Amino acid sequence: MTLSNYHSHTTFCDGRSAAEDFVKFALSNNLTIYGFSSHSPLPFETFWNMSKTDLPEYLQEIDRLKKKYEDRITLYTSLEIDYLDETYNPSIPYFQEMPLDYRIGSVHFLPFSKHLSEKEMMCIDGDPNEFVFSVNEYYDGNIRKVVEQYYQSVFNMVKAGGIDIVGHIDKIYMNGIKNAAFSFEADWYRDPFVACLELAAEKGTMIEINTKNLTKLGQTFPHRQYLPLLKELKIPVMVNSDCHYPHLVNDGRAEAFELLKNVGFRSVRELIAGKWQDVAI
Repeated sequence: MTLSNYHSHTTFCDGRSAAEDFVKFALSNNLTIYGFSSHSPLPFETFWNMSKTDLPEYLQEIDRLKKKYEDRITLYTSLEIDYLDETYNPSIPYFQEMPLDYRIGSVHFLPFSKHLSEKEMMCIDGDPNEFVFSVNEYYDGNIRKVVEQYYQSVFNMVKAGGIDIVGHIDKIYMNGIKNAAFSFEADWYRDPFVACLELAAEKGTMIEINTKNLTKLGQTFPHRQYLPLLKELKIPVMVNSDCHYPHLVNDGRAEAFELLKNVGFRSVRELIAGKWQDVAI
């Protein structure tokens, strides 16, 4: 079994420690592969995302660590890139021309208009009270409208391409379940989500099993009830901790491997010597 993590955040974005601290904790947890994936720059500044002005330093720092630790661990440079709309997403030249080892595509924001600013976005992640406020303020309290726009963005992101991995593909449920009308079984939830999975399968796009909330809340992204469908669709997966603190580098990994094995997965996708390969769990 190869121990790895391809989704992590440092102080270059909203992570809570320097990049080298994560390498040290990865080594102490016997990981042999570790990828940095700071939140990508956006057309506007946020607390979460890296500033465009900090990007050169980020690339230089990860390159320094690659060389320093090359005889102990394989390190990779990536970004978690937001899909906002057709004009700003992982497939545009700005991100495709960056010297990255792989790219994670995620949806954190739902825009209200063509003008891309933080004030005209709903953030689906983070504070649940802000989520509830946004549903009521901008979607007339209708969680179905939020879910439909979210999965349309995910679908458009996968269709546009330019990514290796879909990040926390169904994270809309994290705060969505706090709405009384939310339902995993409703056609308006399940159908667009399954459409995203089917498109990912068709394009061969990998989907991470995100364990950030597994130990704390018992949540995986995708939700564990959909893991059998990923297996049925033959979607390649890997386990990522999405860690923001060094001591959580390996959080939830063993539990996620068990979940995968219980539904029939026998391998996960790993980046070995720069090439994605299936490796036995």
